[in-house]
Amino acid sequence: MKVTIEVDCTPEEARAFMGLPDVTEANSIYVESMTKAMQSATNPAQLTEYAQSLAPMGQLGLKMFQSFVEGGMGGANPFASSKGSKDKGA
Repeated sequence: MKVTIEVDCTPEEARAFMGLPDVTEANSIYVESMTKAMQSATNPAQLTEYAQSLAPMGQLGLKMFQSFVEGGMGGANPFASSKGSKDKGA
């Protein structure tokens, strides 16, 4: 037997229903501090140093951040391998 339930609610309503905390203010502070850090950095080395001090996801987070910095805003994919795809021939 398969049962499907569809719930129509806002993200705020879902958060409250599930008992999750409201982190809107903490998120605003985090985004503001990241924006200030990005604006004050004068070169990619400074951004990398800042990312290492944060490292929210360890080495993977740092690699993604580094790819973002090196690719600029040109639409570079931080998940793409720089050595080519490993699933060639599939």
